[in-house]
Amino acid sequence: MAVKHIDAFGHQLAEALNTYSADYIEAHLEESQSSYITYRGRELESIGRTTAIGGNVRALVKGGWGFVSFNNLNELKDKVELAVKQAQFVGNAESKLAAVEPVVDTVPAKIDKNPVRLRRMPLAEKKQLLDEYNALIWHTPKLQTSIISYGDSHKKAIFLSSLGSYIEQERTDITLRLTAVATEGNEVQQIGLSIGSRGDFEVISNLHQQVEQMSRHAVELLSAPQVKGGEYTVVLDPVLAGVFVHEAFGHLSEADFVYENDRLRQIMTLGKKFGSSQLNIVDSAATPGLRGSYKYDDEGVPATKTYLIREGRLVGRLHSRETAAKMNEEPTGNARAINYRYPPIVRMTNTYVEPGSASFEDIIGDIKKGIYAKNWYGGTTSMEMFTFSAGEAYMIRNGKLAEALRPVVLTGNVFATLNNIDAIGNDLEMNQGGGCGKGRQAPLPVSNGSPHIRIRHCLIGGK
Repeated sequence: MAVKHIDAFGHQLAEALNTYSADYIEAHLEESQSSYITYRGRELESIGRTTAIGGNVRALVKGGWGFVSFNNLNELKDKVELAVKQAQFVGNAESKLAAVEPVVDTVPAKIDKNPVRLRRMPLAEKKQLLDEYNALIWHTPKLQTSIISYGDSHKKAIFLSSLGSYIEQERTDITLRLTAVATEGNEVQQIGLSIGSRGDFEVISNLHQQVEQMSRHAVELLSAPQVKGGEYTVVLDPVLAGVFVHEAFGHLSEADFVYENDRLRQIMTLGKKFGSSQLNIVDSAATPGLRGSYKYDDEGVPATKTYLIREGRLVGRLHSRETAAKMNEEPTGNARAINYRYPPIVRMTNTYVEPGSASFEDIIGDIKKGIYAKNWYGGTTSMEMFTFSAGEAYMIRNGKLAEALRPVVLTGNVFATLNNIDAIGNDLEMNQGGGCGKGRQAPLPVSNGSPHIRIRHCLIGGK
């Protein structure tokens, strides 16, 4: 990567920001290197490496934004001038941004484990590991198809602003998603496995046993019974509970969504009770080593730990500088863009339920008839309503795990569901696989997690 290249252009762009008149101007320069490998069924579908270099300028004039992205780093003053002119066409009100202190800092990828090794690793070495996983999947009878999708990236980004900020940040990211689909007659079942890390290839290097188990379980589900639909006491594992918190509640906590929706503003009133006193939900980019972590967001605001729900009450939401000013609240460092082609918008980072004190045995011990739901492979949300498909499910009978079920579908109102959480485990786990989508920007690196949680009166779809 031509690291010195964007450094030189960064100082040139810093001078250009002070040339033009606007209420605020910021710019990003970015260069990245990534590789990808995809299998569909037994066959390798695609493999390759890509590099990219580019940047953007965003200008604010009288409340209106101008945004210009580019791949050619020449004539940067012209890009700044164009962004300012665009903003002048749009703006006709007062510009509002929460105040922040300018920052000058360099943040290397030191939290990643040996990122240089990953960047130098031959594609053939990565492919060899995935060949092993694909062979394990296809040792299993009754499989119809499978999908393996691997990706990694290393990015260096420079942020500059008319406030005087100059921040260099580097990060490395790895994701792996495997899916096995089994069929018999008209029956189809699938199981998936998602893993991710901040540059540690070893995290995905020793999954042979898990891949075998995943494939066998997809076949076993073909003969598993389907639960009768209705209300049950349901226990969610950390993966499914984390996805629920992210998708069903986390997006409702993003302040741009709240600010633009009158009905949601009435629902998401700070201080409102949404659960028992043991329920705490957090979003934190300040936690080291997670895929959603960073030191500064894409507006140069330091990362924070933000309580969304504390002791059962709504106490916070996620902000950019603009939404914080509009709602008269503090910025939280949650303005993020997937790359230089897009402006930053309000996004989650690492969203999770804080652990409680109950053991797994305590949580299921007094359930006469319930369901244990694990993992996930899909879902939809619409305002406060949600529908999620669990990846695995088991009956709970008289306080013990019993027979495996076909995957179940959970549906309901997120606020009613939060109020029905009556036990929170002591076993917090963070799910590092996958990514988040919003505003055509996907997949953004995030993580989510939870301890095991127990939900009373949860609606389960079935036969």
